[in-house]
Amino acid sequence: MPTGDDEVAVAIAALERFSGSVGLTSRISELEFGLRGQDGPTIAQLLAGDGVEDQTLAGALVVKALAGQINVVVHALGILLALPAILQDGEVVEDLSLGAGNTGRSFDLETDRRIAEFKFIAWQGGSETIRQNVLFIDLYHLAEAKTDKKRQLYVTELDRPMRFLRGGRAMKSVLTKHGAVAEEFFTRYGDRYKVVRDYWADVRGRVELIDISTLVPAFSRVPPEGDAVA
Repeated sequence: MPTGDDEVAVAIAALERFSGSVGLTSRISELEFGLRGQDGPTIAQLLAGDGVEDQTLAGALVVKALAGQINVVVHALGILLALPAILQDGEVVEDLSLGAGNTGRSFDLETDRRIAEFKFIAWQGGSETIRQNVLFIDLYHLAEAKTDKKRQLYVTELDRPMRFLRGGRAMKSVLTKHGAVAEEFFTRYGDRYKVVRDYWADVRGRVELIDISTLVPAFSRVPPEGDAVA
């Protein structure tokens, strides 16, 4: 089977043939209806004539493997493309974390002048609890960092994060799945902050939220896929 770029191209082509001109949902419905009442040999013959073969599945597996890394790719590219717009004259990068999720570094970006986190989240409406939770964790780490540097949190769709930070979600709800941070937070503050807006009111002067789409135009054209951890 082809490898590298050729393998990906073949995989995508196989999936496009499978979806056909009607789209994947309609295509699956057609198959479900068309195979009713058929026996094994007839099904094999119909599938062979319809382009459903081992190569189609192999293509899907290749694309699935790539899709599993997409959050890392988006996180890395988003930060890399933002750097030229972010850095001021003479400002230099001291540390950089391009991988999505917990990489062991304190922040996504640290320069001689700032610390920054990047959250490329596709806000979907409705319940956003997981996305809100990870956003708050980054905000908390920035706000509590022992530094005199600027603290910045780059986000997508600025109105959504701001709505959350000004809202009334209970702190215990936000931190419930982040045991270490919850213990640290409540040891430090006790019951001082019962809801998110109370904490935000005290730290908003420390952490600047910035809409990443003003720096990286691609984010304003195509919403990033849901990056709950990046």
